[in-house]
Amino acid sequence: MNRGQTIRAIKGMRDILPPESALWEHIEQVARSVFRAYAYQEIRTPLLEATDLFARGVGQETDIVTKEMYTFDDRDRQSLTLRPEATASVVRAYIEHRLHEQPGVKKLYYMGPMFRRERPQKGRYRQFYQIGAEAIGSESPRVDAEILEMLLVLLGRLRLTGFTLYLNSVGCTGCRPQYLVTLRQELAKVRDRLCPDCQRRSETNPLRVLDCKVAADQPIIDQLPALSGSLCAACREHFEQLQGYLKDRSIPFQLQPRMVRGLDYYTRTTFEITHGALGAQNALLGGGRYDGLSEALGGPPAPGIGFSIGEDRFALTIGAVPNDLPLYIAWMGESAYRHAAEMARELRAQNVMVELPSDPVKLKKALELASRLKARSVLIIGDKELAEGRYPLRDMARGEQRIVTKPELFQQFAGPAPAPLPSFAGAKPS
Repeated sequence: MNRGQTIRAIKGMRDILPPESALWEHIEQVARSVFRAYAYQEIRTPLLEATDLFARGVGQETDIVTKEMYTFDDRDRQSLTLRPEATASVVRAYIEHRLHEQPGVKKLYYMGPMFRRERPQKGRYRQFYQIGAEAIGSESPRVDAEILEMLLVLLGRLRLTGFTLYLNSVGCTGCRPQYLVTLRQELAKVRDRLCPDCQRRSETNPLRVLDCKVAADQPIIDQLPALSGSLCAACREHFEQLQGYLKDRSIPFQLQPRMVRGLDYYTRTTFEITHGALGAQNALLGGGRYDGLSEALGGPPAPGIGFSIGEDRFALTIGAVPNDLPLYIAWMGESAYRHAAEMARELRAQNVMVELPSDPVKLKKALELASRLKARSVLIIGDKELAEGRYPLRDMARGEQRIVTKPELFQQFAGPAPAPLPSFAGAKPS
């Protein structure tokens, strides 16, 4: 790159700027609140993992492993990969830190960036963000029902409507092999009519054919035998119990017999939520059971279920959130600034968002700037206001102004309960 040439973000990666970042903050705050109510705790795993974690966990023949991972050798010639998803990392941490020795089901949630070298498109980026949750340590369909309930509570808190929950069971290691024999036989009859990827998958990993998104392949896939007809008695009972628990909770769902999701570790329950606002690629989030993943990674038996939300696409469906500024303080003169700074500090101690300009400007300019910042109210402080202890408070939407005292101001913006000012006792004196 030539000296002085503008450096731009890498293709498929982006900056999330205000006011859009306020929406992301809102989504994450609501998610944390819901997860906490269901006794989930946060886990933070590294961005870099050993490549073998995803090859063994996600699956050698998945598109993620064969096409999309960012993989490189470090100076010690160890193959490392930027995490393309988080479930394998969470289970790796579960094994490494012996969380199975702790009592009860481990309920964990995560938020953070993932990396896949996909073709960038609306709502899909090469660095993308996921919010997810995992419940590890039980194979009960009651856990499946509770995690789906939690997920729908989250969507409800974010006021999302118009979505559909699809549900399926992909069986277990006991009943799936026989189904794969049947599926291979049927795929051999239609192989030449499928897309090149599905022709390859029909040989290496036929279950992945059912996850194909190529429109021309869908009529062919619809005629293939459904896995639901090959479930063993235990898997069928598990799936029926789950549906019963969802009905008990009045959770609407639709059965989707050919939904397998795109990762090899799924067993039994799989689910997906779609939304019309996302166009043809309308999957908003998904997840399922992964009862054999821990053993595949060298750990103890640890059945689990989880989901991940693509936050980039999720934000597209939620729309904007209010991003206006509650209070802007316009001050005139050094004494007024000192008084305004003290008032701002007291309000901020009670979690009130306050903008206090650092440079002096005339009142007209201050009001113009407050309007551009979408301030709801402007408090005006000058020498006269200091002397009287009464301040003009302007409602920017209505263009109306009234006089308030300091207690009245705090009652309006912070409520009746005062909060202690932050202590700086730990700071070293200059």
